[in-house]
Amino acid sequence: MPVDRLLPTDEARELIQLTRDIADKVLVPMVDEHEYSETYPEGVFATLGESGLLSLPYPVEWGGGGQPYEVYLQVLEEIAARWAAVAVAVSVHSLSCHPLLAFGTEEQKQRWLPRMLGGGMIGAYSLSEPQAGSDAAAVACKASVTEGGYRISGTKAWITHGGKADFYNLFARTGEGSRGISCFLVPDGTPGLSFGRPEQKMGLHAVPTTTAHYDDAFLPDERRIGELGQGLQIALSALDSGRLGIAAVATGLAQAALDEAVAYAKERTTFGKPIIDHQGLGFLLADMAAAVDSARATYLDAARRRDARLDYSRQASVAKLVATDAAMKVTTDAVQVFGGYGYTREYRVERYMREAKITQIFEGTNQIQRLVISRSLAR
Repeated sequence: MPVDRLLPTDEARELIQLTRDIADKVLVPMVDEHEYSETYPEGVFATLGESGLLSLPYPVEWGGGGQPYEVYLQVLEEIAARWAAVAVAVSVHSLSCHPLLAFGTEEQKQRWLPRMLGGGMIGAYSLSEPQAGSDAAAVACKASVTEGGYRISGTKAWITHGGKADFYNLFARTGEGSRGISCFLVPDGTPGLSFGRPEQKMGLHAVPTTTAHYDDAFLPDERRIGELGQGLQIALSALDSGRLGIAAVATGLAQAALDEAVAYAKERTTFGKPIIDHQGLGFLLADMAAAVDSARATYLDAARRRDARLDYSRQASVAKLVATDAAMKVTTDAVQVFGGYGYTREYRVERYMREAKITQIFEGTNQIQRLVISRSLAR
């Protein structure tokens, strides 16, 4: 059942309704087939882009939607409630446009940003490596200075949309230490760039996650974003926003699981009455609803602080922690509501449970979020 949202403007309300209409008409009829066959949904991101849903939090002057983060995240939640893999890819695309907007030159922005935000392109983020996940400063992929640009050699890992994206934000080593990492904007089709076989994942099957291999790939000087050695600063500047994106996705997943569990509990009868009327199960559903509402409240609180230009780093970590833990609990409990049927593919709740797990891991594990929160308290 649709969430009754408190939205700041009529435009925002219309945007949410547009998202629901597109998601119900385009995403819902396709999701089961593509997730279970592990096939890429060709055309889906173009449809979202044509509708303006891929660039909502970015300035209108560059082709964005000019929406506050509070609204963008609720759009993302609506998409996630229908198809989590697509919502994750939308969140990653938004994250991938940030370095150019925040650190690119005017010439770079004029040349590339309108196309990146215009709906015809999808982006990916290349920070992690096989040995560098939570420890971003351990990046080893190397960018060696050469005439007219850089030669890139190394491997990046866990790339959402790897092999399917139109551009990649690459973070590679140009010097020593944490100040020896630089950021590059890599177009798809760059000679020397290849992708590994898609990971065999527990969930989010329809959008590939791959490794990327750079074999002496050449990038011209104009493809470096920001100053030499500024890469780690650029990467970290986007992480809080990315964590809010995952919090919204997790909340959408949890809401979908709750809705299906409630609908089933109203229809399934035991001992002469719907199982929702049995106090033990009714209380379980009540706890699930409380967890979903709490998750939404935490990400909206952080988003509103972001929109007000207040510090929101701790709140972003709280939102990511609370929302993803809630998603794991709510989806697991939804399977319990369905009983044996919940363990089969006949119902979507088993997929929701598999998809929820990764939200506790990517965009900073929940152990990292606890570290961020505890350090903020110590300060």
